[in-house]
Amino acid sequence: MKILFNKYEGTGNDFIIINNSERCIKHDNHQLFAWMCDRRFGIGADGLILVEEKKGFDFEMIFFNSDGFSATMCGNGGRCVADYVMRNITGRRLLKFMAADGPHQAMPLDDLIDLSINDVNGFSVTEDGIFLNTGVPHLVAFREDTDNISIRDEARPIRFSSRYGPEGTNVNFVALTGNGLKVRTYERGVEDETLSCGTGVTASAIAAVASGRIDLPDVDVAVKGGKLRVRFTITGDHASEIHLIGAATPVFKGEIEV
Repeated sequence: MKILFNKYEGTGNDFIIINNSERCIKHDNHQLFAWMCDRRFGIGADGLILVEEKKGFDFEMIFFNSDGFSATMCGNGGRCVADYVMRNITGRRLLKFMAADGPHQAMPLDDLIDLSINDVNGFSVTEDGIFLNTGVPHLVAFREDTDNISIRDEARPIRFSSRYGPEGTNVNFVALTGNGLKVRTYERGVEDETLSCGTGVTASAIAAVASGRIDLPDVDVAVKGGKLRVRFTITGDHASEIHLIGAATPVFKGEIEV
């Protein structure tokens, strides 16, 4: 079987996007997804997204990490798949779509995509940092310097710690840069640092404001793959009206025999 795909990147976080409206690809084909994401034997990506039909929405986003297993949400992937749908299916307009963590909206903003992130209800302070969920769980650890951190060595013990349940957590190391942030993220499922993580950037911005480190609800964030902006309203430990704003760039398209 030949599968048509599009390759996208959002601030260096890259994805394989497939229109699966005819449901030819089963969601439990973990080996296929991992192979397609493999950078030596497949196409290569941090994740894979299936685009499917969903009643009452423009589409449904089914997301898989590069290990082939599903995750509830991906912020950079959400922007990329929205741009793909605008270019190939709906035209450039406001979209409403469903993901595993609930409904989202995506809106074109000049050459960027503005993606809604679901409300964050509470966070906890642990010995590692601040723990919260922005569609997937994130631990945010503030550091004076993030450039010289060995991400794997420092993040893996936290990622697999029993404090964060059997599935573990993503880990973000965050430094203040004036009124903004610099973020490096270790992603579970990828099991390495990625050039950008949208939900991690969102978690880092909320944690920085909630802990009093910065006082702007509109936060510029630098990641290895570029720049993102997070906008939100925060009351106590509740964040709402959350928007992740950044680029979504098509790289190439093709077909692969499976």
